[in-house]
Amino acid sequence: MAANDLIAVLDLEWTSWEGARARRWRGPGEEMEIVQIGAVTLCDDDALSEAAALDLLVTPRINPRLSDYFIDLTGITQARLDAEGVTFADALAELRRFLVGIESVYSYGTDYTVIRHNCTLNGVAFPFDEALFKNARELVVAAIGPEVAGIDSSRLPDAMGFPPPGTAHQAVDDCRCIAETLRILRRRGKF
Repeated sequence: MAANDLIAVLDLEWTSWEGARARRWRGPGEEMEIVQIGAVTLCDDDALSEAAALDLLVTPRINPRLSDYFIDLTGITQARLDAEGVTFADALAELRRFLVGIESVYSYGTDYTVIRHNCTLNGVAFPFDEALFKNARELVVAAIGPEVAGIDSSRLPDAMGFPPPGTAHQAVDDCRCIAETLRILRRRGKF
């Protein structure tokens, strides 16, 4: 199968603290540093079957110690991060390799802006054309309605009526939530 017969879904988890979202990560010492990159490729056919998956842990440079809030939210422990985490530059290089030849990458929002922000934080050039990235939230809102505009990708199973494909706030599992939503939209002729 050629790469152009594939689309990708991307999801990120980044450092967070109680109330950080409401503060827009502007509290003392708060930065939106990527901790996990998840991506899946899907065959761009009627079934949108999964072709490959990528699950990377990234060791934050500014806040390498995870907050209890983040650990409780994601289930990603400090011990796991310490054992499996790679530098942002290495994770970005792996993501680039994973996305070679892919013409569309969907996330539930604008996760690419967090990648771009992390490139700035780490002194690394942003390696992607922004036109590559598509906001799946816009597709879902157009097809379902504004009631799904404010939910996270991990809440799509409840909103769309399918069983969760894994653990909420695990990036690759959230990718699979987005992927299943895209499958539903495809069956309805809306994607």
